[in-house]
Amino acid sequence: MQAYTINRYSKEDKLQLTEVPKPVAKENEVLIQIHSASINQLDAKLKSGEFKLLLPYKFPLILGHDVAGTVISVGSKVSRFKMGDEVFARPADFRIGTFAEYIAVNENNVALKPKNISMEQAASIPLVALTVWQAFVEKAKLKKGQNVFIQAGSGGVGTIAIQLAKHLGATVATTTSADNFELVKSLGADVVIDYKTQDFETILKDYDLVLNSQDEKTLEKSLRILKPGGKAISISGPPDTAFAKEIGLPWFMKTAISFLSNKVRKQAKKLNVDYSFLFMQANGKQLSEIGKLIEAGVVLPVVDKVFSFEQMNEAMSYVSSGRAKGKVIVKVK
Repeated sequence: MQAYTINRYSKEDKLQLTEVPKPVAKENEVLIQIHSASINQLDAKLKSGEFKLLLPYKFPLILGHDVAGTVISVGSKVSRFKMGDEVFARPADFRIGTFAEYIAVNENNVALKPKNISMEQAASIPLVALTVWQAFVEKAKLKKGQNVFIQAGSGGVGTIAIQLAKHLGATVATTTSADNFELVKSLGADVVIDYKTQDFETILKDYDLVLNSQDEKTLEKSLRILKPGGKAISISGPPDTAFAKEIGLPWFMKTAISFLSNKVRKQAKKLNVDYSFLFMQANGKQLSEIGKLIEAGVVLPVVDKVFSFEQMNEAMSYVSSGRAKGKVIVKVK
């Protein structure tokens, strides 16, 4: 099969279109013929080596964390899917590889594609929606009447986060550029701040929750807008010791991560707020719940551009530019 691979960590190197063996589904896996994949900032970060200590992948590596496609074979112990099912998934770490024609995925990480959206739209959902679900529903237990600040509301995570927060009954504040005000308002944002001309720290106060996706300076400011007992959940770092323990890192890595997050944890403690790092986990059951919200019209996919398989490197460059509104899709089939 054809797949885009990398042979080393590099910001500059382009993905190489190569011929690799077609995967075979193991007993608990489904083999998916990929229709569409989406590109995430995580792909660019992995490519440049940002996560090489936390996620030591072997080369050659096929990137890609989102897939929508059709099941073409199932392992002997698979019970939830059959050949011909249209599905979407976020494969587990160390099992990624959706920048290809086929991928084998554990059935526990797969869900049936919502019937009311296209394959391209379905490919835009898994990683970002699972990130938001795990932040708001699992970690924060976001409740009706609470105030949540979502950074970068017009991005891939932001567009889904606004919609899910509104569904859960929260009041939503977000940052974006003036060009995207109408988009984020249409998704449900109540307070919209132009990050180019306004400082959110002077506008927002006593918030219950912050979803941080930006740099450390923005995170520090975000801690200060929380009410006592409020929570900051960061998907862009720094990683904390709970995360190191969760993924079973060796003691020296736990020590290094403790050092990395020491400053922000001290600040959080001083302000009497909670800081935690979220590294999203693949989860087919949660993805099924998200699929129901999509079918009910509660959550709508936001797709910026669709590129062809041959334009993979152009698509990667576009995502890295930070200009995308919602998600960027590569149509494989």
